[in-house]
Amino acid sequence: MVRVEVDGGIATIRLDRPPMNALNIQVQEELRAAAREASEREDVRAVVLYGGEKVFAAGADIKEMAGMGYAEMAARAGALSSALDAIARIPKPVVAAITGYALGGGCELALTADWRVTAEDAKLGQPEITLGVIPGAGGTQRLSRLVGPARAKDLIMSGRFVTAPEALAMGLVDRVVPAEQVYEAAVALVKPYVTAPALALRAAKLAVDGGLEMDLASALALESQLFAALFGTEDKAEGMAAFVEKRKPTFKGR
Repeated sequence: MVRVEVDGGIATIRLDRPPMNALNIQVQEELRAAAREASEREDVRAVVLYGGEKVFAAGADIKEMAGMGYAEMAARAGALSSALDAIARIPKPVVAAITGYALGGGCELALTADWRVTAEDAKLGQPEITLGVIPGAGGTQRLSRLVGPARAKDLIMSGRFVTAPEALAMGLVDRVVPAEQVYEAAVALVKPYVTAPALALRAAKLAVDGGLEMDLASALALESQLFAALFGTEDKAEGMAAFVEKRKPTFKGR
């Protein structure tokens, strides 16, 4: 139900569970495996999350959850959250290509990406409140960090859907394009990173994401450590030599 397809250094993590790509337990665990594969493969330099031409992911599998009580979900909730967190921790640039709907768990999956490219007619939202629950796979945390607590509370506490233009205005998505161009636009966004210095990209992502969880002094110390560590890489030597010699660098990811 989740495939990893690699072409030209870009891995597409493709959800394929018709009709709405509902995130049942099997899909969750396959996402975790896909994240591990994309992270470990040296021929992968960037990642696109994609649900297909019609829908990104319309949420969790409610039929699967409906019969669960507290004990069952207490045992499962951590695995659900960590499966999506595995996508967020891919140490490479990641973009979500959103068509149709990104709702509930689907919106939470989109939030794990570094950027979101969205179809003009797409709708996003966290409607869990309408089921008597709240987002449980990072929605309350990643959404508030992305758009601010007030807007996050609006979406989470109302459960309303937002259109692509509103999502763009509030910073929930980064680009809005015609539906038929979503995947190509997402690929174009991350394509420049295929030939970029991979270790520096990894450090940049870790510095930004990790620093958000720290006080300023600790975050600055993390940045300083990551910055210094890059001076031990071949790519640093190549990049600075190319600058001095006034030529284009050839990075090898080492």
